[in-house]
Amino acid sequence: MPSNPRAGTRATAEDLIDVEALLAAYHDGHPDPAIPVQRVAFGTSGHRGSSFDTTFNDDHIAATSQAICEYRAQQGTTGPLFVGRDTHALSEPAWRTAIEVFAANDVTIVDDDAGGYTPTPAVSHAILRHNANNSGPLADGVVITPSHNPPRDGGFKYNGPDGGPANVDATSWIAGRANELLVAKLAGVKRIPFERAETQAYDFTGHYVDDLPAMINFAAIRDAGVRIGADPLGGASVAYWGVIAERHGLDLTVVNDVVDPQFGFMTLDWDGKIRMDCSSPYAMASLVQRKSEFDIATGNDADSDRHGIVTADHGLMNPNHFLAVAIDYLYRNRPGWSPDAAVGKTMVSSSMIDRVAADLGRRLLEVPVGFKWFVPGLVSGDLGFGGEESAGASYLRSDGKVWTTDKDGIILALLASEIQAVTGESPSQHYEKLTGKFGTPAYARIDVASTREDKALLGKLSGNDVTATELAGEPIVARLTAAPGNNEALGGVKVITESGWFAARPSGTEDAYKIYAESFRGPEHLSQIQSEAREVVATALGGAS
Repeated sequence: MPSNPRAGTRATAEDLIDVEALLAAYHDGHPDPAIPVQRVAFGTSGHRGSSFDTTFNDDHIAATSQAICEYRAQQGTTGPLFVGRDTHALSEPAWRTAIEVFAANDVTIVDDDAGGYTPTPAVSHAILRHNANNSGPLADGVVITPSHNPPRDGGFKYNGPDGGPANVDATSWIAGRANELLVAKLAGVKRIPFERAETQAYDFTGHYVDDLPAMINFAAIRDAGVRIGADPLGGASVAYWGVIAERHGLDLTVVNDVVDPQFGFMTLDWDGKIRMDCSSPYAMASLVQRKSEFDIATGNDADSDRHGIVTADHGLMNPNHFLAVAIDYLYRNRPGWSPDAAVGKTMVSSSMIDRVAADLGRRLLEVPVGFKWFVPGLVSGDLGFGGEESAGASYLRSDGKVWTTDKDGIILALLASEIQAVTGESPSQHYEKLTGKFGTPAYARIDVASTREDKALLGKLSGNDVTATELAGEPIVARLTAAPGNNEALGGVKVITESGWFAARPSGTEDAYKIYAESFRGPEHLSQIQSEAREVVATALGGAS
């Protein structure tokens, strides 16, 4: 439920950031590394912050870029570094800072040939393409984006030679070294003027778009005459959708091609903030209002690693619902995949996926939150599909080989049209069939205010700290603090009963923890789970403190 009465309404002047002030703060502000929140910190997908809060400034990016140069040299990664950026206001100055540092460290920098914006999946695709087609030094990449975050934010993430988000060992080393450089007031950071930096041009758009037939049955979409609406939400895919339509002969309309660092065209999210969250009915309200104009309408967040699916008969699909439909469809329509290819989900994704995977006879790989956990399986082909509850996923090429190892909102958006074309039914209609077969889950996420001390404790709980034996009237059958798929720490706890579960994990950016919960017994049972989950967590934290 929205906490702001203006949720879903068009942003007005008072909602917009002062871009000039934001950019000035990026250059003028200097973080104090003695203040924890002003240090470099990699969450599930890179370092994020705002220059208004002195958490994303020139110093942060210079230090992090130098740390990346040193890390890749340490790892023997001496090939080209593919660099992409999105449309957030802070992405441009962060890009310039990074280029200055990378060039001073003699890194071969590969940038978009048209000087345009580059979706996260296009960077992952480029890294994998280079490393598959060249026998020389391995490539890696950087994506400058805070994903769907508000316009005031910036983000910076490193993708290794496997094309995916860097693993914990890499991000811990990079963040540690970056903070050492901040403490040293950037002594040790190499840098040259931007005008002297040399880069190599790469056709990110062309290589990505021309390779899409390996992922999507375009002939079926064309033959069925599927009418598609695509809304980039002012993000990095803004120039991609028109090229996709032209090169693959689709009846596709780009419903909004505006790029505005204030994102003033957006409708406000649940809390009254501008947020390019394509899984939110409030952020996607303007596209949902146009659902009758298209068979399938889709949205992407600012770096295009997430997808939002709008069907004419239903509206915006819950991301968990579409993940279940996509999995069911793909494993039945990709004969080139290994019969042993598993289904990947995060610990907080719907248990509907578990039931679909079991019905398909496929092994389920449940991992902690973070797409990086899917990377090895996608590279090897042992994992056919990996998806997160927050509307991010990728899957294998039709021949069973790797496509991207980062989330790809563009292919998931196009897959919705393929499903419509091949089956004659919308993805939302397919989900109704799944609920008829497996039951109808009620799923929600809530935030609970928390101190930083309790957040730290929550991230380190053991199963023994959870002493409750029942949850919402059912016996507890499992208390997990490590993922069953790879035995990695969940960074929280998951409690499971026969017909429901909850997971609690600390927020990386706010003084709160998140409770994800689901029930196959309906909304009232879900509410009971959510209520009792607070008590279970409070008791566990009290016992662990």
